[in-house]
Amino acid sequence: PLPASPGVLSRPSQSASFDMPSSGFVYILASKSRRLYIGVTGDMLRRWLQHRTGCGSSFAERYRLHHLVLVEVASSMADAIRREKQIKGWVRRRKLALITSTNPGWQNLAVVWGWHRLVVEFERSNRPSPNGETEDPSLRSG
Repeated sequence: PLPASPGVLSRPSQSASFDMPSSGFVYILASKSRRLYIGVTGDMLRRWLQHRTGCGSSFAERYRLHHLVLVEVASSMADAIRREKQIKGWVRRRKLALITSTNPGWQNLAVVWGWHRLVVEFERSNRPSPNGETEDPSLRSG
């Protein structure tokens, strides 16, 4: 496990969906070559799954940015958006230092937290049906 830092998640509870009312998350995805994507979301697990399965951003998919290397919790979405803009305004060296200060080995937090096991289930539940719409498991008969 990673050391806990103020505002940085080191290990969620096993059942955490990271969908907390009126909170937001700033996150950084990285490729193996350390290309970065900085984003904000209200549901960290769902957003990571979207990125991991190719339903997130086209930039993240094009550059295979699947390693979740930093997650910060904000008290509101407005605060998360401000923090995202702040980090995006930094020079690359400072962004790398932020990641290294909280995650020295650049571990994929999604793997550390066991989220990678959820990819198959997520893909299955979000697979388009023959008519082109995403299947909703709650609408299945039988």
